[in-house]
Amino acid sequence: MYKKHIKALENKVWLSSPTMYEDSMQYAMEAYNTNWMSTVGENINVLEKRVAELVGCKEAVALASGTSSIHLMTKLAGIKRGDKVFCTTLTFSATVNPLCYEGAEPIFIDSEYDTWNMDPKALEKAFELYPDTKYVLLVHLYGTPAKLDEILEICEKYGATLIEDAAESFGATYNGKQTGSFGAHNAISFNGNKIITGTSGGMLLTDSIKAAEKARKWSTQSRENAPWYQHEEVGYNYRMSNVIAGIARNQLDRLTTHIEEKKNIYYRYKEGLEGLPIQMNPFEEDKSNPNYWLSCLIIDKNYMARQVRSDKEYLYKQENGKSSPHEILDAIKSINAEGRPIWKPMHKQPIFMNYDFINRYGHAKAMTNAYISGGFIDERDNLPEDISMDIFSRGLCLPSDNKMTEEDQDKIIEVIRACFE
Repeated sequence: MYKKHIKALENKVWLSSPTMYEDSMQYAMEAYNTNWMSTVGENINVLEKRVAELVGCKEAVALASGTSSIHLMTKLAGIKRGDKVFCTTLTFSATVNPLCYEGAEPIFIDSEYDTWNMDPKALEKAFELYPDTKYVLLVHLYGTPAKLDEILEICEKYGATLIEDAAESFGATYNGKQTGSFGAHNAISFNGNKIITGTSGGMLLTDSIKAAEKARKWSTQSRENAPWYQHEEVGYNYRMSNVIAGIARNQLDRLTTHIEEKKNIYYRYKEGLEGLPIQMNPFEEDKSNPNYWLSCLIIDKNYMARQVRSDKEYLYKQENGKSSPHEILDAIKSINAEGRPIWKPMHKQPIFMNYDFINRYGHAKAMTNAYISGGFIDERDNLPEDISMDIFSRGLCLPSDNKMTEEDQDKIIEVIRACFE
């Protein structure tokens, strides 16, 4: 039970904030000085080429955000109104919203405990229930690759197209291959809190030159090659600016450094919290090298103090020897550090509750409907089949900023340990 007074940190430790350097604006200032401030220029060209080479794909298209990248990759995959798409439920809504832009029907797939990502067994069951489905939208949660061997095998078995939301996992590898290179089309993000940043921005990745050309055209309002503004299909204002590309271009040189710093944070937490009834966010150690974007923990079931949540509020009870995510998050906040809950699964979001949710046993809509909002939910009573909700209920994201000092992290660890006293 957290009662211990620990002196607040002098400087706030953020969850994951941009890490900038003295020369971070070098290429952005070149864009300014040469007046290449719009959506064409050397920074965009170099950034696209370097990211494609790094990830191991033929083409990269610099776009305004990770979300716009996901949107265009869904269009390139051929997803249209009425199509069913199997997608990760334990993710941010930016993964799913672009499906709704196109009028597609997301079908949410449960997680597994080994990586917290899409459960291959649940995906197999989904294909048994919806055998005509031709698309799988996969997320690599918090920088940890999903079980790609199994998921790719299932997609091949059913003739489905895999597309990757690798927004959080840029730089992570699976069997030595970069995430963002496994799908027919893929997306990464340069948002301000990501492993490297352009302050905003994203990238569409593909091996299809034709698809890349189509994405570039769509992203600049689908202007035709004519002397005047000729438009023959719907377009979008999605192209990255040369200024943003300059910032991201500078950051690319720090990707390996940032991953190493994030890895050190993860293992420092793991060592410092040893002996507590918690586990760090897991990965397949024989196949996977995460980018460790966010360090997370999950509390063992037998040591979960009572906690309830409504749609927008929470309440927990302090119990000796036990704790809960919100008790820990409140304790972290009390010393001027930022954590956050695990992503709330998409099938539990009010806007998506009418869509199907599949676990390894089959349809789970009846279980989902039992938790429709309208009063507090006792999260210790979740049915075990809903693994994604169990992870949300017992997990939290820890302060993972790579500018955090070891002394700062030691204080955060001390606060977490105190919550279980």
